[in-house]
Amino acid sequence: MAILQQVSKLIEETLSLPPNSLSDLGADAPLLGEIPEFDSIAVVAIINGLEEAFGIVIDDEDITAETFATLGSLTQYIEQKLTS
Repeated sequence: MAILQQVSKLIEETLSLPPNSLSDLGADAPLLGEIPEFDSIAVVAIINGLEEAFGIVIDDEDITAETFATLGSLTQYIEQKLTS
């Protein structure tokens, strides 16, 4: 499964969104500020899920609006963490 699809599925499950609601929109799917369920509590849950799913550590300074702006920006961040 591609990273974009994994990230999308994790967010959909964490926020109890309909299946494929984000992945159908693709990398440009807006997240922070656009999905009512995507609040600060959800960000913490998503970070925990991403760290567990991908075996990475998301640094506090990387938790920014830019990182969580779209599905694509978050996926790009995960890809960078996996290759560093």
